[in-house]
Amino acid sequence: MATMHDDGTSAAAVFAEWFRRQGYRVLRTASSYWYEAGPRVYQAIPYHWTIEPAKAELRSLLLAHGAMALRYSAPLRAPLGKVSYHIVCEDPAYDLSSLSRQARQNVCRGLDYARVEPIPLSRLAEEGWALRADSLERQGRAGAEDAAWWRRLCESAQGLPGFEAWGALHDGQLLASFLAFSCAGCYTLPYEQSASAGLQHRANNAIFFAVTQAALERPGMASVFFCLQSLDAPPSMDQFKLRMGLTAKAVRQRVVFHPWLAPLCTRAGHALLRRLLASRPGQHTLAKAEGMLRFYLEGRRPVQEQDLPEPLRDQFAGPAAVPGSEGAHRRARRGAGLAG
Repeated sequence: MATMHDDGTSAAAVFAEWFRRQGYRVLRTASSYWYEAGPRVYQAIPYHWTIEPAKAELRSLLLAHGAMALRYSAPLRAPLGKVSYHIVCEDPAYDLSSLSRQARQNVCRGLDYARVEPIPLSRLAEEGWALRADSLERQGRAGAEDAAWWRRLCESAQGLPGFEAWGALHDGQLLASFLAFSCAGCYTLPYEQSASAGLQHRANNAIFFAVTQAALERPGMASVFFCLQSLDAPPSMDQFKLRMGLTAKAVRQRVVFHPWLAPLCTRAGHALLRRLLASRPGQHTLAKAEGMLRFYLEGRRPVQEQDLPEPLRDQFAGPAAVPGSEGAHRRARRGAGLAG
């Protein structure tokens, strides 16, 4: 049976408490914590953990606890799950030389314009929503969140060890911000938001670079975790992060549905969901449901038949084929003298 990461259980408990304070139902199992991200839909936390829950554990969540769907990240070697990624930085020497020439210029321009520094969580709660709403509007997700939710999210972190906030400021005005949490050697950044007014001055570039570098300079901090591949956001959302010298770390995202939903979890069911979503653009819940079903169906296919997410295509092209794929198997046979 899978067990929790030994070095991060206490920090994970703090992260779980943050969700409880926000009003979410949180469950603990042998492999992880789970919070109810949507009605009877549970996401494993902390987000950066990769886990392999036993069948009995998943069955208990679905049957004993009434979950209708589960989502978690598994190692790439896992037998099921959509080939996916986490956006991370694990380079202890991360600095301006880690960036392309264009990215370096943008960061320097941003740091000349904006000062990046820690800010009180109370300020993030007060001023951060305007940045958050602006970001959602640019992403085509306006209405997916609201101001009351944002205030509750920030205020729930008050007094919990490991939580902090960062801001990029110009003349005292907040242009971009991060909510951050330290979890046993991993600095997680679950929420980043910015004002459109600061984009032309590259405030976004400045805060991404400065916070990542500052985190990796801390003793014992091995990685910075930004996000996992979204269910419904366009791939372009992650391109900015990759241009900032971050990497797409390959994992498998697995979605598990309750047995009662099995008759609906088909290609035909997915096609119906896609048609509904096309007729009702901007429906956040419907978009997430479509993404869950898409990840579920893709995750049941053999690795070699899956469509690689765009950020992984260069990484696993040719000799670097995804482990478990047909190309990787051929190379393994050649290495063992079994094939010419």
